[in-house]
Formats: sequence, C-alpha cells, structure tokens
Amino acid sequence: MNKKIDIKFWLGIGISLFFMLLLFRKIDFRQLGSALLSVDYRYIVLAVILTFISYYLRAIRWRYILISEKTIPISSLYPATIIGYMANNLLPARLGEFVRAYVLAQREQLETPLVFASLVIDRLFDGFTVLVMLLITLFAIKLPPGMEDAATALKAGGTVMFLIYCGILVFLFLLKRQTQRMLSLVGLLLKPFPRRLSESLIPMLGSFIGGIRLSLRSGHIVAMLMSSVFIWSFAVLPVDMILRSFGVNLPITASMFIMVLLVFAVMVPASPGFIGTYHYACFKGLSVFGIPETTSISISLIIHGTAFFPVIIAGFYHLWSNKISLNDIQRAEKTR
Repeated sequence: MNKKIDIKFWLGIGISLFFMLLLFRKIDFRQLGSALLSVDYRYIVLAVILTFISYYLRAIRWRYILISEKTIPISSLYPATIIGYMANNLLPARLGEFVRAYVLAQREQLETPLVFASLVIDRLFDGFTVLVMLLITLFAIKLPPGMEDAATALKAGGTVMFLIYCGILVFLFLLKRQTQRMLSLVGLLLKPFPRRLSESLIPMLGSFIGGIRLSLRSGHIVAMLMSSVFIWSFAVLPVDMILRSFGVNLPITASMFIMVLLVFAVMVPASPGFIGTYHYACFKGLSVFGIPETTSISISLIIHGTAFFPVIIAGFYHLWSNKISLNDIQRAEKTR
C-alpha cells in the first residue's frame, strides 16, 4: 500500500540536519563533554522550575482570553497547556496548538474551533510581547565592532515590524468593536483589486472575528497584558540561569536577545522538537557576546534540553492523569 510522502516533514528533517552539521562541523567533542560536565546543575533545576511557572502563567492568561465564554478553572487549563506544548515538541508543524484546543474543548464541553480561536489571540499577545522585547534588546545591546550597519538595519527592521504589529492589533480591535464599518472599509480598500478577492476575504474576516469572543473589560485586558509580561519574564530567566550555570555572567538583555532569536528559530520548518534550528540560533546569539564555540554549543544543548524534555515528561503525566489516550491526540490532529 503506497503512502503519500510528507514533503514538509522530510524538508524539516533536512533543514534540521543541515543546521546540526553547521553546528558540530568544527567542534572538539572531548571539550564539549568537559564543558557539559562542569555545569552547576543547581541553576538547571531552577531553570526548569521557572519554565513551568511560565506555563502556569500561560494557563492564567488563557483563562482571561476565554472568560467571556466560560470561567474555566486552572485545573483544566494548565494540563491542556502542558499537553499542547508536549505535542508541539513531538509533532511536526506545531500541531500542539490543535491538540491543546482539543484537550480543553473535550474537558470543558466547548466547541474546538472556538477554543482554537482563543489560541490565535494567545499568539497575538505573544507576538506583541516578543516584539517589545526585540526592540528593548536592539536598543540596549551593543553589537561587536564592524556590525554597526547590521545593528542599524536590525533596529529599523524591528521598529517597522513593531509598528506593523501594532497596526494589526488596532485593526482587529476595531474589527471586533465596529465589525460592519470595518468590513465596509476593507471592501472599499479592495475595490482596485479583482472582485473575487473581496468576495472571499470579507466573509472570512467576518467569520474569524465572530468566532473570537474576547472580553474587552479593562480589568481583563490588563490581566492579559500583565500576564504576557510575566510569561516572557519567566521564559527569559531560565536562559539567564543556564548561562550562570556555565559561569557566564551577562546582562539580562543578553538572555532576552537569545530568547527572541529562539522564537524566530522555531518558526523555521524543522524536525519535531526544532532540532538544529533552535540550537544554531542559540549558538549564533551567544557568539555576539564572544562566548567560545564549545561553550556556546554546550549552552544551546542545555537550553534546548531544559525547555523540551521536562515538558514532554509532564505532558505524558497529564495525559495519564486525565485519562487521555494517544488515539485522542490523533483525533485532535484530524480536527486541524
């Protein structure tokens, strides 16, 4: 029986292998082993704890995103969050988002598309926070001599991206508050283009925004914004802890810079677990600060390990404790 070749999956595998080869092509593995053995693992334990706090804060923000639909207890939101991130680490194409939506929808008797729409908002908050972090790092960090032009280009690009993102958020806010007016405006803007574009895009926008039932109460918006700040603070701190475990003391903006690179790295198609792209982005970020190659690779391996393996273990625990089978996960994949 012939099976259809998954081009995206094998492309991801190829990209991962390419970046792993780039990473290890000149490394002395004895020095790498010595560097890994010299780590102060007390900082690693602390990094893992901080990582799980960031996931707990994600569950809190998700609660406020869905609060206009239903007040959901953290006891449902947190396991679904962990299971979703576990699936992201094990499945290709970030299918964990669908798994996360499916698990919560089944547990709380909600419609899966509605829950998935809430994750679109969740990612918008993440994107905005990461761009703010990017701007802070670009204007706070001094790149090595000879990279002045690159630094200027990065600042300009980061500022433009931030402004575009702000424009998208304002557009979505107005689309939610003044749906008919904004759809009419979109129709006017699309008049110079072929009619079939507006006929497909406008109903799509209306359906999308209608499926988002975000509370616009000031207290809830503030809670979502503040939780976003704390989520990414507790995501950055583990990077700082791991640097300290290797005896590397850099300002917190360095950890922010590395985290931003990692966020962009996981957007690149790669094998499950973002192997290769994740490590290479971390390695290149550390090289900006003059960290030796062997130490940089050791740090990238530990950062990846602490961010991925504990959540996989915790995810399987929550699957077991919530009596969710792997067949349920496969059904979630089919809902995408």
